[in-house]
Amino acid sequence: MFGKSGAPAVYMDNAATTSVKPEVTQAMLPFFSNTYGNPSSVHAFGREARKAVDAARAQVAAALGAKPEEIYFTGCGTESDNWAIKGAAARMGNRGKHIITSAIEHHAVLHTCEWLDKQGYDITYLPVDADGIVHPDALEAAIRQDTTLVSIMFANNEIGTIQPIAELASISHRHGALFHTDAVQAIGAIPVDVGELGVDLLSLSAHKFHGPKGIGALYIRKGTRLDTFMHGGAQERGQRAGTESVPSIVGLGAAIELAASNLREHSARLTAMRDRLIDGLLSRIPDVRVNGHRTQRLPGNVNISIRYVEGESLLLALDLQGIAASSGSACTSGSLDPSHVLLAIGLPHEIAHGSLRLSLGDDNTDADVDRVLDVLPAIAGQLRCLSPLYADAVRAV
Repeated sequence: MFGKSGAPAVYMDNAATTSVKPEVTQAMLPFFSNTYGNPSSVHAFGREARKAVDAARAQVAAALGAKPEEIYFTGCGTESDNWAIKGAAARMGNRGKHIITSAIEHHAVLHTCEWLDKQGYDITYLPVDADGIVHPDALEAAIRQDTTLVSIMFANNEIGTIQPIAELASISHRHGALFHTDAVQAIGAIPVDVGELGVDLLSLSAHKFHGPKGIGALYIRKGTRLDTFMHGGAQERGQRAGTESVPSIVGLGAAIELAASNLREHSARLTAMRDRLIDGLLSRIPDVRVNGHRTQRLPGNVNISIRYVEGESLLLALDLQGIAASSGSACTSGSLDPSHVLLAIGLPHEIAHGSLRLSLGDDNTDADVDRVLDVLPAIAGQLRCLSPLYADAVRAV
């Protein structure tokens, strides 16, 4: 694929979704045609499908340091978040109706908590610091006797900041509350071991680590009780009804096994490219700030705000050059408000509106980084020339 300029296209929106690896596609293909049985059927076709589902469950468990019986397949990460939060709230409702989350969660968590608020639950949204970190002291101060669940994301999807999950989970347990983490962005990027973290519930989604879309999983620690998410058949040990999407489940298993097998090398390579891209942008474009913690962040995440420039304009100009990225502002929803994450870390509206997320993945190369460093400074300069705010700032110097 090539951009309008004729240069090869550069995909730097891996936080939104990733390509499906060829090995994953190959693993999935037989289950669309030859091995198409229903896993709940007792005949040979069904047994073969069941065997594949069980193998994928074991692959996910091995990658997370969990037991296979603690892994439940879902339709996506959003469903996993919904099940974890709603299921825990319903099961623990007799103990209390106080839930704690953070101000920078994915909307799959925030909107679920907003729905629970309308059902009579009390939701506390913890603040974050300027780097986007939830401080354990803030959780300690907010947790109450009637707190039943704490849900804090592992790593932020916009600014890439990684949270002190093990410490937050420990505080929650000390007060008798369950702990859930949305690890959708973390899986395949950094080490995730549920035993070391001490979490009760963990959500993930295959398409974030080179697996297929439309399949996710929820880790439920043994002994943790949730209300049934979907009623119907006895699939997923009676907890989530519906005929399993065997090809997708197989793809999830293959993708997470591949991700776990070269995690250290993958992380080191992306971290090096990330840092080179950040350093290059800071040195070549004036009035730029990095959003999120400088080092305690996902290996492939670059989030910057360019003053006097609109994020949407940056995206369009980059797209014309064949570079795919995303903006922190909510332009696709029709909202004029900038990202809730950027506002939560203290950015004023005018700076938050000039945000840009470049998320690196397995398919990116050093040449891609060079391409962005060649193109983006010129784009920023051209857009600034159109800004009356920039003109005023130059005259004031």
